[in-house]
Amino acid sequence: MVAQAAETTTAEPRGASVIVNVIDVLRCFTVENPVLGVTEIAARVGLHKSSISRILATLEQERIVARDEATRKYSLGLGLIAVAGPLLANLDVRRVSYPFLAELAADTGETAVLTIWDGAESVSVEQIPSIHQVKHTSAMGSRYNTALSASVQVFLAHEAPDRAAGLLESGAVLLPANTAGARATYLKRLETVRERGYAANHGETSPDEVGVAAPIFDHRGTVVASAMIAAPYYRVSKEQLDELGAACVRAARQISMRLGASPA
Repeated sequence: MVAQAAETTTAEPRGASVIVNVIDVLRCFTVENPVLGVTEIAARVGLHKSSISRILATLEQERIVARDEATRKYSLGLGLIAVAGPLLANLDVRRVSYPFLAELAADTGETAVLTIWDGAESVSVEQIPSIHQVKHTSAMGSRYNTALSASVQVFLAHEAPDRAAGLLESGAVLLPANTAGARATYLKRLETVRERGYAANHGETSPDEVGVAAPIFDHRGTVVASAMIAAPYYRVSKEQLDELGAACVRAARQISMRLGASPA
């Protein structure tokens, strides 16, 4: 009985260690470093090269990794998609976002909104109203194609520059005083949105409304939605925009990570 207990005690940590080592090996493959050799992986994981080779050989058999015969280096394989497929298929951005939107509304006291991009319009698909009696809300499915709307800025900032310029020039996205100079200035503004991580609309589309929005990314690094705060103009000063922007960025980052986006 004592011997059996000792065996069980030692076997469990050993099994867990093997699993952790395999996970550590897989985590070595990143967007920045998609192809790695045994020596590189061993240095990162802190295991002997022979151990890494055995792990990779097993993963290769299951098509979790693939080896390039010419370079003898490894990359993630298509078998990984089969493993992650059911999870990715069930990750609905609206469902995943809801608790984080509720937290965003509670933290800021303002209405939290989830919007998606419909090619030339931002569409509201979820909303947690503000607790205040005076609040800014909109009907579910509301569409916005005004260039100065916070969510529209977010989506255009992550479009290809040529496409964003084309949407402005064609009038598909509405820009006040749609001249070549105004479009150039606006495209510069989109660069700031990308760098800062959020967009703001401080009474620019309506004298009664303020909007702040941040991008939500999926596992491919693609912007699939935006997390937005909508508030009455009188309650938000320009000095408060950074604070609301930071709250939106935090919520958007949490949702993005749940969708499989890189923490970076």
